[in-house]
Amino acid sequence: MNSIRNSITLIGHIGQDPKIITTPNGNKVTDFSLATNDSYRNNNGDKVTTTEWHRCVAWGKLAELTSSLCKKGREVAVRGKLTYQQYEDKEGVRRNIPKIVISEFALLDKAPQKTE
Repeated sequence: MNSIRNSITLIGHIGQDPKIITTPNGNKVTDFSLATNDSYRNNNGDKVTTTEWHRCVAWGKLAELTSSLCKKGREVAVRGKLTYQQYEDKEGVRRNIPKIVISEFALLDKAPQKTE
């Protein structure tokens, strides 16, 4: 049962190409946005689609894989844990940015064909 504590799974589309960064202590990390869509019918029977954006982070070997395989627009499934990056804004108010630290991912679409 401990494996489902603080566990999140999302399926969506990559918002921008992940860029890999090497930290000063040699760790590799990528950061990218993931868009998820949800649809429902409103009171008039019209279909309404909402989009939520999520920040995703991958470390180590997973960072290398996501930076090479995950490109803007590709559909992926990610699983990980929800964390919060804290910072203080210019007015001195403490803010939290939710991020998903990825433990695994799967590409759900075919790789785009290269055009020459």
